[in-house]
Amino acid sequence: MQLELVKRDAPSSTMLIAAPFMALGLTVLTSGIMFAFMGFNPVAALYEYFIAPLTELWSVYELLLKAGPLILIALGLAVCYRANIWNIGAEGQFTMGAIFGAIPPILFPEWTSWATLPTMLILGMVGGALYGGIPAFLKVKFRANEILTSLMLAYIALLVLDYLVRGPWRDPGGFNFPESRNFSDEQSLATLEGSRLHIGILIAFAAVPVMWFFMSRTLAGHAFKVVGEAPRAARFAGFSSKTLTYAALMFSGALAGLAGIMEVAGPIGELRPTISPGYGFTAIIVAFLGRLNPWGILMAGLLLSLSYLGGEAAQITLGLSDKMARVVQGMLLFFVLGCDTLVRYQLRFKSSPKASSSSLGSGAADAA
Repeated sequence: MQLELVKRDAPSSTMLIAAPFMALGLTVLTSGIMFAFMGFNPVAALYEYFIAPLTELWSVYELLLKAGPLILIALGLAVCYRANIWNIGAEGQFTMGAIFGAIPPILFPEWTSWATLPTMLILGMVGGALYGGIPAFLKVKFRANEILTSLMLAYIALLVLDYLVRGPWRDPGGFNFPESRNFSDEQSLATLEGSRLHIGILIAFAAVPVMWFFMSRTLAGHAFKVVGEAPRAARFAGFSSKTLTYAALMFSGALAGLAGIMEVAGPIGELRPTISPGYGFTAIIVAFLGRLNPWGILMAGLLLSLSYLGGEAAQITLGLSDKMARVVQGMLLFFVLGCDTLVRYQLRFKSSPKASSSSLGSGAADAA
């Protein structure tokens, strides 16, 4: 007997809506069981992880602060994934955007005009777009798998950042610590008084309706969907898969790069060897949990930022490992993909060819 997946003719619309909530419920249930096996009270641990971060105003600010980059990166990834282009290297594009955007405050520290910050944001987008263009070029020119190339480039970007902050871009007055000079007020995003929350969150929230309009109401947004779902029909419609490959990966890289420069020009205020807790990889979960829909991505971004805060809270109060947030995020992705698969496909047992042929042979022998 073999177990196979058979595509359903018409997936239930109710189940399609319910699948993300089912995945979230399964994640909470599995997390509680995992906490119990680790020797913690599961109810108390779940409270610290999912509820406690929402009980204080400052933690709500932190929630929004972490949601901003996740939402921006996931919006770019959604464009790629709709076109069936698998950008897994947003972490590298995030990092390269931070490096490009930090050029003015590091190499030209005396430039503090009104144009400095906009230039930094534009350079961040350019850096991310150019870095996203590398796997696009390799895919179009040499048919290289963009999953592998974009992922490997992510680690190259991290090494470039590490080299710069330990070498030529290290702050000469920083007592030999691996970090760049601090950004001035004119080179930093304005923050809400008494918190680290900066105006970048407004950019992330504003990008949601813009991306919704682009993806659902424009010909270009429709082209990405058609190329992903029906490549042959896209060719007949005159859509160039090569052009859309460049457009999708570079656009995704630009949004990741924008998130990168906003992170270092916001709460960090300088370049360091580590500027991201893994936003580029977590944004993949955000994109799929949000069903590649901008409004869904907004809600998923807030939820995944809660997992970061919950992980930090549980680490402080319960002594859990700092890797617990990654475990919960991984479980969430697993259940999201699993629920989506079972909504669109049904499991069916099928007789193996070997078993069928042997039974056929024994039947012929009996007849003889």
